Amino acid sequence: MKRAFVFIEHDRRRVKPTSLHAITLARRLGYEYSLLVLGSGVAALAESLREYGAANVVVADDPRLDEPLADRYAAVIALAVRDRGASVVLGTSSSTSKDILPRVAGLLDLPMLTDVTGVQTEEGEAVYQRMICAGTLCAWVQLRGDQCVLTARATAFEAPVSVLSLSPIEQLNLTGTTLPDGMQLLSREESKSSRPDLGEARVVVSGGRPLKDQATFNQLIGGLADALGGAVGATRGAVDAGIAANECQVGQTGRIVAPELYVAVGISGAIQHLSGMMDSRVIVAINRDPEAPIFQTANYGLVGDLHEIVPRWIEAAVPPR
Repeated sequence: MKRAFVFIEHDRRRVKPTSLHAITLARRLGYEYSLLVLGSGVAALAESLREYGAANVVVADDPRLDEPLADRYAAVIALAVRDRGASVVLGTSSSTSKDILPRVAGLLDLPMLTDVTGVQTEEGEAVYQRMICAGTLCAWVQLRGDQCVLTARATAFEAPVSVLSLSPIEQLNLTGTTLPDGMQLLSREESKSSRPDLGEARVVVSGGRPLKDQATFNQLIGGLADALGGAVGATRGAVDAGIAANECQVGQTGRIVAPELYVAVGISGAIQHLSGMMDSRVIVAINRDPEAPIFQTANYGLVGDLHEIVPRWIEAAVPPR
C-alpha cells in the first residue's frame, strides 16, 4: 500500500484545524498515512493528533525547529520521506505550505500540484481536480510517477472524523543531523483579536471599497461581524486603499473561506474575490447597484445603501449560539 505524509501546521498552542483537511484527501486516495509534526516542545500537539486514524504520528521535536523557517522545515520533511519511504507528501493550501512544500518537492525532485479540490481514479491512476483562471475553469490533472507533493484546498474537503483507536507516536531522530541555516527570524508580528479566525469562522462579513475609510469599515463591517459572532473579511481593493488590514483579504490573492454565512457588503463581485468565497453555504449580498455581478452568486440580495441597511441589521442581529 502507498504511504503518505500529511504535514500538520500549528501555532505552538494548537493544531490549525484547516491543516487537518488534508487527512481527508489522504483517505480518499486510499493511502496509509502518517501525520508529521515539526517544532519544539510539541508533545501535547502530537498527542491531540492520535485520534485521526493515522498509521502513526511522526514528531520532529528539536529546538532548531522552534520557528517554522522554510529551509529547515523542508529539509526535515524531505529527510522523513526518505527515511520512512513515503510516496506522497500532503498539506493544506496556506501561506506556510506555499513556503515550505515547494522546497520539499525540489529537494526530492518530485512533481507538485497545489490547491487540489477533488480526486478521482481513472484506470487505477489518481486524477486531481483544481481550479484555474481565478476559479472560472476546472482542470483535471494527472501526474507522472508514483511520488508527488500535493496541497489540498481546505474548503473542498471536510474535516476528518476521529476514530476509536489511537495512533502511536514516533520520534524522528535529528541527532547529528545538519540543518540549513540560511534563514533567521528577525521579528514576529501577531494580530490579536477576540473574533474567530477568518479561515475557521462560521460567519464572515466582508466589505469593499465603498466603505470609504477605516473608521466606517470598522463601524459597519466590524460591527456586523461582532453582532453575528463572525470574522471580518475584505476585498483587495479595500485592503489596497488602506481601509482594511491585509490579513482580512479574501480572494484569489488572499484567504480562501467557506463559512456557513458570507455577507458581502459593497462588493461588486469580481471573479478574483468570488474565487475566495464561492464555496460558502449561504451568501448574502448588499449593494446599491441591482446589476452588480455579486447578485448572480448570492443566495440572497439586498439592493440599497449599505450605510442604511447595515446599521439596521446590527441593531436587529442576535449572535448565534
